[in-house]
Amino acid sequence: MALISDELYESIKRTCEGEYHNVDPSNEECQKDLQYYDKCVSRIQIAQILEPRCAEASPMPLEMLARRRYLDEHHQELLDPFPPPTVGCRTYSYLLSQYWVNDDVQKALHVRKGSIGRWQRCNYSIPYTREVQSSFQYHVNLSAKAYRSLVYSGDHDMIVPFLATQAWIRALNYPIVDDWRPWMLQGQVAGYTRTYSNRMTFATIKGGGHTAEYTPKECFSLFKRWINGEPL
Repeated sequence: MALISDELYESIKRTCEGEYHNVDPSNEECQKDLQYYDKCVSRIQIAQILEPRCAEASPMPLEMLARRRYLDEHHQELLDPFPPPTVGCRTYSYLLSQYWVNDDVQKALHVRKGSIGRWQRCNYSIPYTREVQSSFQYHVNLSAKAYRSLVYSGDHDMIVPFLATQAWIRALNYPIVDDWRPWMLQGQVAGYTRTYSNRMTFATIKGGGHTAEYTPKECFSLFKRWINGEPL
């Protein structure tokens, strides 16, 4: 998406040797490349790279917090505080959702005032143990049963990019039965798709972000066709 140069991409692959998170501190070349990478992308809205970067309306995901700590340590000058979410920012609706749930919804449910804490859209302070590190084996088992499945990725999502989605699908090692082609909505290319012999359909959504909220019309059409057994 032209966020970094080809030269930096090739250099990171060479110096970091495929390890981009738990980097050996003695690998100075890799550390230098990753700092340069962060300088290029630290102000990007990673859930949809074309949208403005706005203040968070709820606690950040753990992965993002870890990345933020790294940035804090290496180039604080890039992290000027954002103003509160305003109209026009997607996070503004997230902020409003907290007021709505803690007021209107609780009243509608007849929740006694003060009997519960405030609802948060994302509450990462809840203690739990993470046991499932990868869902890949579940996909292997389901694929063996030949269940129909639809996997989609927004092509402007930087949190779980479509290349990563393609990588684990490719690792299942199923033949392609309907190769890469555009799928259409109202005469326009809405994304691209391919189908595998295990009855899995993979589709990208052009201009899509991390979740369906970024392209509701395209996501609804995608789901409607698939659930009705219609081709994309």
